[in-house]
Amino acid sequence: RRKVKNLRHLFRYADGLDITLMLLGTIAAAVNGICLPLLSLIFGEMSDIFVTDCPSLENLYHNYIYRGHNLTLGPDSQFALYYTGIGMAVLVFGYLQISFWVLAAARQTKKIRKAFFHAILGQDISWFDVSNSGELNTRLNDDINKINDGIGDKIAQLFQNMATFIVGIVIGFVKGWKLTLVILATCPFIMISGAFCSKMIIALTSKELTAYAKAGAVAEEVLSSVRTVVAFGGQEKEINRYTSNLGEAKNVGIKKAVVSKLSLGLVYLFINACNGLAFWYGSTLILGGNDGYTIGTVLVIFFCVTFSSYSIGTAAPHFETFTIARGAAFKVFEIIDQKPSINSFSLEGHKLHHIKGSVEFKNVKFSYPSRPEVQVLKGLNLEINCGQTVALVGSSGCGKSTAVQLLQRFYDPQEGEVTVDGHDIKSLNVRHYREFIGVVSQEPILFGTTIKNNIKYGREDVTDDEIATAAKEANAYDFIMELPDKFNTLVGERGAQMSGGQKQRIAIARALVRNPKILLLDEATSALDTESESVVQAALEKASRGRTTLVIAHRLSTIRSADMIVAIANGIVAEKGTHSELMREKGLQAFPIKGLLSQKISTERVSQEEDEEKPKPEEVSFLKLFRLNKSEWPFIALGTLAAIINGAAHPTYSIIFGKIIAIFAVTDDNERVKREADLFSILFAVIGVVCFITFFFQGFLYGRSGEILTMRLRHMAFKAMLQQVRVGHSYNTPISGVAGGKASTLSPTSPTATGSRLGVIAQNISSMGLSVIISFIYGWEMTLVILVIAPVLAVTGMLEISALTGFANRDKKELLRAGKVATEAVENIRTVASLTREHTFEQMYDENLHKPYRNAQKKAQIYGSCYAFSQAFVFFAYAVGFRFGAYLITIGRMTSEGVFIVFTAVAYGAMALGETLTFAPEYAKAKSGAAYLFALFERTPAIDNYSQEGEKPDTFGGSLEFRKVAFIYPSRPDVPILQGLSLKIERGQTVALVGSSGCGKSTSVQLLQRFYDPIEGQVLFDGIDAKHLNVQWLRSQIGIVSQEPVLFDCSIAENIAYGDNSRTVPFEEIKEVAKVANIHSFIEELPEKYETRVGDKGTQLSGGQKQRIAIARALLRKPKILLLDEATSALDNESEKVVQKALDQAQQGRTCIVIAHRLSTVQNADIIVVVNNGKIIEQGTHQQLMTKHEAYFNLVNAQTLL
Repeated sequence: RRKVKNLRHLFRYADGLDITLMLLGTIAAAVNGICLPLLSLIFGEMSDIFVTDCPSLENLYHNYIYRGHNLTLGPDSQFALYYTGIGMAVLVFGYLQISFWVLAAARQTKKIRKAFFHAILGQDISWFDVSNSGELNTRLNDDINKINDGIGDKIAQLFQNMATFIVGIVIGFVKGWKLTLVILATCPFIMISGAFCSKMIIALTSKELTAYAKAGAVAEEVLSSVRTVVAFGGQEKEINRYTSNLGEAKNVGIKKAVVSKLSLGLVYLFINACNGLAFWYGSTLILGGNDGYTIGTVLVIFFCVTFSSYSIGTAAPHFETFTIARGAAFKVFEIIDQKPSINSFSLEGHKLHHIKGSVEFKNVKFSYPSRPEVQVLKGLNLEINCGQTVALVGSSGCGKSTAVQLLQRFYDPQEGEVTVDGHDIKSLNVRHYREFIGVVSQEPILFGTTIKNNIKYGREDVTDDEIATAAKEANAYDFIMELPDKFNTLVGERGAQMSGGQKQRIAIARALVRNPKILLLDEATSALDTESESVVQAALEKASRGRTTLVIAHRLSTIRSADMIVAIANGIVAEKGTHSELMREKGLQAFPIKGLLSQKISTERVSQEEDEEKPKPEEVSFLKLFRLNKSEWPFIALGTLAAIINGAAHPTYSIIFGKIIAIFAVTDDNERVKREADLFSILFAVIGVVCFITFFFQGFLYGRSGEILTMRLRHMAFKAMLQQVRVGHSYNTPISGVAGGKASTLSPTSPTATGSRLGVIAQNISSMGLSVIISFIYGWEMTLVILVIAPVLAVTGMLEISALTGFANRDKKELLRAGKVATEAVENIRTVASLTREHTFEQMYDENLHKPYRNAQKKAQIYGSCYAFSQAFVFFAYAVGFRFGAYLITIGRMTSEGVFIVFTAVAYGAMALGETLTFAPEYAKAKSGAAYLFALFERTPAIDNYSQEGEKPDTFGGSLEFRKVAFIYPSRPDVPILQGLSLKIERGQTVALVGSSGCGKSTSVQLLQRFYDPIEGQVLFDGIDAKHLNVQWLRSQIGIVSQEPVLFDCSIAENIAYGDNSRTVPFEEIKEVAKVANIHSFIEELPEKYETRVGDKGTQLSGGQKQRIAIARALLRKPKILLLDEATSALDNESEKVVQKALDQAQQGRTCIVIAHRLSTVQNADIIVVVNNGKIIEQGTHQQLMTKHEAYFNLVNAQTLL
């Protein structure tokens, strides 16, 4: 495993311009860093003048004031000019260092995002089988944001600190090498402790990111499948699953905070030991008269080396950020460097200009990489001539879909080969080869764009006329033209605004417009109603002419006209021939084919997604966040006390410095000087020990409160989303425990308010406050003059924070859009790969990165300007302060001791202010994140999924009634769905809803589950309005089996047990329902049996296997009302009979509502209800409706009966 060991690897995406920007920024940072040691040099010179020539200052001053003709400046004025000159240098170079590094970081981050997304899209499908899409999205957001934080302005400040360190040491050696060497004796201890702590922080950061990625994956899975979660009352279970991963991250985060502060505590301990040693040995050298040491020389050396050491301390937070970036980059670059076995971006391989379409499977053996012990294909041999239509039939899991995936080269066989026109497809260019293939699957995937763009994904250079023609051939044109925006209608996330039949027809149009040489149809008409099916089937048969067509089908209407039907069993061809040949031979597949009925009425899969305009969230005060941290207030209070003690260290230094300087100025008693110097040396050591202890407590206490707040905010955000979400409101966004589907950095940044950063801010406020108090005590006039510039700095800081908050909000919005593109591509990677649209999604993602990059360019200028201004003004303050201090001494209003104490106190206070202002970007992010979080928390849901209000009847019979129900989806208020629907269902009745796509059948089912409330009318349960019933109780009475079952990435047993989340389900009960659903024998054949993981969204199972697990899950619930939405559509004939029998048995004594295509499901219903345009146009039994010769009769006659 490669690690990000050095700078070169971390900055691998820096081009010539980036390197130039970083180089110039580094030079600027170095110049800026030199300014502080120069300050020490001037301060030392100034000290000697004050100590040795203090009595003559008055004369100097009066000579300067009253002899106007003498233009020679006094020493005090010269020093003031030096400070001003240094301030100007800081103003220029401070701006350059920040702006250049921020800009370079933004450019590289953009490239890293693009490279990471490119690497993900280029991976083979087997890699996605074992990788969680939620974790990938976390890497794409959280981890790359951490890289951006670590390679920008924090690096500039690191170089600034390094320059301060190096130049300070050099000046120290030049001025007095003996004292410098003694002071530097502690440096190895500082470096060793820093290196050890840094290594620990890297390891802990990696663990923390992994835990958050797991939590993000859970959130992604749950929020994208929220319909199933809410329907089965699994909110609490999912919250616990999510929170368990957060708990791990929290514990690691606390350890990281402690290690970080212990590192800083060790630095302060050694620095203070160094200070004590310096003054003890310095005083010895002065008193000994060796080498011309003066108090000024000692102070120059002391401050240079101290500032050098201090620069290491102030570099610690920046180095921590850099270290975190290294940890994050390790995971990101590992994925970027992952070499896929099948690379869809590869330029290698032969590009055939034309193919005829003959296909051959030669002794193909295959096991999925995620389950190598289960061999799916065991020597498949099959030859398909060009232009032939071949149907693959067989039980679920026999290898039909696997063969289709191998033909698309999603996988390569372990043995044997798949050839097209005699060429092994492994020798062909992957992308070019897939262009020849068109695919229509049973569960069509549409992307969150317009109908036109979805069809255009079939072929990029398609014209509008060709799109319209393809839509007509797929029988989609009429319903599209009825929509208000026609072809420009947005289909919603995953096509949520379309019914199942509508989605399928758009997918077929997408395949037809591709004009493929090989056509793969995987139950391509399964979701269509009768009216559409015959037309679309004719269109598909027409499209199949002259093309090699491979059909996976259960129903005879699809396969009876096939040139060859191939029966697959146990991964090999068991039998093949035409339909008539197989029927005549009555072989292995004759019985299943005879059992295939095409009596299909209709289906509908309408799940609306509200895409409401969200108002900009109001700004949030951090008092709100503090209230959330209320239970941790004792920790925050004690942490603040520790921070205040740490902050008091620097003001205490200023008093010690002033006292030491004063001793040399006011007395010639060497014994007294020696005694005082020894005392102050011991005081330094004591301060170091105290700082070490308080830094530990500050790290632990603030770290604990901050990490608990992080966990609490993520938990609350996740819970709020599950509380407020409606059925179709799938948060299909990059989520890692985020609020409102907003960018995944929301929650992590908010705890900046009460985490370790707040500790640093409290420490700096303490340092600034005590510095000002001490300054007022020792020289209030000089302090007031210096503090005049404080409002200027405050306004600068406020402007900086305001600007950076605006940038953070805009970045969040734009990166959310980019994240949605990435999520959509990653979650539907098979569809993207089969359509060869990787480049299209890359381009869309790239377009969404432009605005954040432009924001970063502006941010670089504003942040650089504010940073430079705030740093430079401190030097201007020194110039004014020293000039005025000298004047106060001459008029007897201050002593040299007071001037030095005020001067050093203000210097330390200014450094504390500067360090605080460096957190402005993080404060801005935290403020933005908090605003979105509280907007989510305070939003009132129309239907509260956690509500305890409403009736919970002791008994429930199961009678239902729709009473004059009218309904429209909020996202499409101009399209009425139900228009006065009235239907009464008695207890125990089985009622079938039939009708064309979009007539309102599935909408009725959603109203029953109370995912929505009707606009007018009532939905009644045992005569009680659903609005008056407790929503959780209501849903607990309902079991649902839908056509597209949603499984979670856990074991089969856990998925079945999901049917009843109110208790711990015994294993025997799980086995019983599995047997009833005809899935038990299959499970027992798996190596891990019921503990087998089903994969992300059940990808490790076939459609039929997923459906049977979903049926077992519903049966476990023992509901009073059973909703069957095409519950057996994905099953092969063998399974269907057993499962249908189980469902028939399950319906006894229960009220059952069936939405179905197949006559075998519908004809035994107590009442068949025909719905059209949101109204009931006909109802009765099968026989009654057939006798009427009206709508139902026409639907039945439109079908082909065997």
